[in-house]
Amino acid sequence: MAAADRQPYFPADSSAAILPPPRRPRPSTPESNFWRSFRKSELSPSFILPVSALDFSPAAPHDLAAAASASIHLLDGSSLSPKPYSPLSAAFSDLAHSPSFRSDGALLAAGDSSGLVHVLDPSRSRPPLRRLRAHSRAARLVRFPKSPNDKLHLFSGGDDALLCYWDVPSETSILSLAGAHKDYIRAGAASPVSAEIFATGSYDHTVKIWDVRVSPESNPVSSFNHGNPVESVLFLPSGGLLATAGGSVVKVWDVIGGGRLIHSMETHNKTVTSLCLGKFGDESGGEESRILSVSIDGYLKVFDYAAFKVTHSMRFPAQLLSVGFSPSGSAWVVGTSNGIMYVGKRKTSKKEVAGVASEFDGFVAEPRKRPLLPTSYRYFRRGQSEKPGEGDFIVKKAAKLKLAEHDKLLKKFRHRESLVSALRRGNPNSIVAVMEELVARKKLLKCVENLDVDELGLLLGFLHKHATTPRYARFLMGLVKKVLEMRTEDIRSSDELRSHVRNLKRMAAEEIQVQRSLQEIQGMISPLLVIAGR
Repeated sequence: MAAADRQPYFPADSSAAILPPPRRPRPSTPESNFWRSFRKSELSPSFILPVSALDFSPAAPHDLAAAASASIHLLDGSSLSPKPYSPLSAAFSDLAHSPSFRSDGALLAAGDSSGLVHVLDPSRSRPPLRRLRAHSRAARLVRFPKSPNDKLHLFSGGDDALLCYWDVPSETSILSLAGAHKDYIRAGAASPVSAEIFATGSYDHTVKIWDVRVSPESNPVSSFNHGNPVESVLFLPSGGLLATAGGSVVKVWDVIGGGRLIHSMETHNKTVTSLCLGKFGDESGGEESRILSVSIDGYLKVFDYAAFKVTHSMRFPAQLLSVGFSPSGSAWVVGTSNGIMYVGKRKTSKKEVAGVASEFDGFVAEPRKRPLLPTSYRYFRRGQSEKPGEGDFIVKKAAKLKLAEHDKLLKKFRHRESLVSALRRGNPNSIVAVMEELVARKKLLKCVENLDVDELGLLLGFLHKHATTPRYARFLMGLVKKVLEMRTEDIRSSDELRSHVRNLKRMAAEEIQVQRSLQEIQGMISPLLVIAGR
């Protein structure tokens, strides 16, 4: 039948043609809802030239560095608005490439098309802190180690197929491998579990794993063939898996298993240009990692590498060259070939707002302040009312010792009153301690001499009770003798004091009788002990 003879079919009882069934809407899943909760917008102004690379700072508030033209543009992590001193363009004489933040966010490194590697201070606009010279062609790969324990090194690769491992403070190359690959080195990643291990990808289709602890003359720890020019390399959080992008394919490799291919994802139609790690937060509050990939086909794909499936995709009206995901999980950013950056910011649901409001008793919490570091001026101006942080070492003040009344009187050198106060409290340990202190100050006999009749009665009563106690006997028996000698006249004129003295004589007679009995017992036991010892 000719094409002109083809006519639409009309049913007998209808005057309209049969239409194709309507397109079914995509099924809604928790993960798709999560990614749709990001509000997409266009960052302006555009950078005219392609945005070739993006990197978020690992330190709060997670500022964003974007390489475009001969500049590194810095954006505030919380609002994604340009910094006042952005862009950092004075350092670069040619196109800027591969910005990389140090693990603490205090330094930013980037390469340029002349082969220089620049180490910059991202907090202000000033000349580079260091310029590392080794590459003869464009330095397309620059990466700091991810380990917080290593803040002195970085590695770089270039179109001259040279791989360098740098000591930043001294500007020297610790490891320099000429011909590490047979073509341009355009991709690389640092291991999240070891500061000495990193991976590089090249246009020679190979991916190589390097360990700087191995001598420079040796081969890489591991090497495998991606099958296409490698555009991006990404270590997954465990450090045992590696994702590579090249051509229209993203592959996941088992690094520990010697480079065994685990999965190959072929969902893009054109060259995949960049990879990054994203976080999917479920309703229970847990987080799972996802691979985000962008391509010049204009698609951003979210890949669940545990289930080996694409869970979400987004379409953009331009070729995509770079992608980044904020460590806070609040935003993603993609860079395009026409210089426009698209951003997705997480929307806050009504339930989340209501939960925050109820938690704070009707008030929404204020945004979290930047951490107070010892390097900041505000640290030294914080005052005594500043609350300690989790990592602060708290020096506690010694608890104030509460002194007894007799100790306070001793500190004021009111010796007699101190002795009387201790006698009235009745604690034998305290009384003897005060007496010994008065002996050391040579004031005890003077205090005894100045006691009135009632106070002297307290002293004699104490001596009657405790003079024969073994732990105090040697000291108190001598004191009894001195008291009787010094206050004889007062004792004779007072019936109460004479009663105390009679008690003392009775106590002394009983103690003498006890000592005699003990001596008799000792005399009977000693011969038996001598016989038993033979």
